[in-house]
Amino acid sequence: MKTFLSKFSLDRRVTLALAVAIAAAATAAAPLHAAPGDGPTEVAVEALMNQPELPDLVMGNADAKITVVEYASMTCGHCKQFHTKVLPDLKTKYVDTGKVRFIFREFPLDPRAFAASMLARCAGGDKTLPMIGALFETQADWAYVKENPTPKLFEIAKQAGFTQESFDKCLTDQALLDKLTAIRTRASETFGVSATPSFFINGKKLTEPPTVEGFDKTLEPLLK
Repeated sequence: MKTFLSKFSLDRRVTLALAVAIAAAATAAAPLHAAPGDGPTEVAVEALMNQPELPDLVMGNADAKITVVEYASMTCGHCKQFHTKVLPDLKTKYVDTGKVRFIFREFPLDPRAFAASMLARCAGGDKTLPMIGALFETQADWAYVKENPTPKLFEIAKQAGFTQESFDKCLTDQALLDKLTAIRTRASETFGVSATPSFFINGKKLTEPPTVEGFDKTLEPLLK
């Protein structure tokens, strides 16, 4: 039986982190690629906002009328499409104008997604969201290649200030891996997230396509 580790060549320094990630992915309650319509259409906002393991990655005004929560995987092609083609316009139109607070949360679908999320978290502070952006921009270079992805991930990480030592330490941080796994598990088991990207808008699951037009159709009535 093929595993993520046998399918892709991986450097020994990430073996610990990714082996545990495989177990986390394998034991998740919901299927990884289920139809976006599965799960509840609305969840309690108070429960959705309760994310104790790691600080939320937030853009926008804390007092915005609308809060959008995204669950995404760093190896998800549709997530890349959203972050590179859609989010910039949404940010200009809604986030930068104080109308929307946008929260990014991790829902890693595979070991490489776990590794990328760990690196983004280890970057820390105001470097985390830009690193997420850089990882999406370069997704084709590390997420799906047959060769060892570690050199490319390290190349990206160096731009955020990582050394070889800090890179290795991050990817073998069991506590961080456990926290990311807990975020993913809660999203799956409590909020019914079963596909990426998934969005909640003031607790209601986005049913429109995750395009600028789809968000306009959902957000504009809430701003009246």
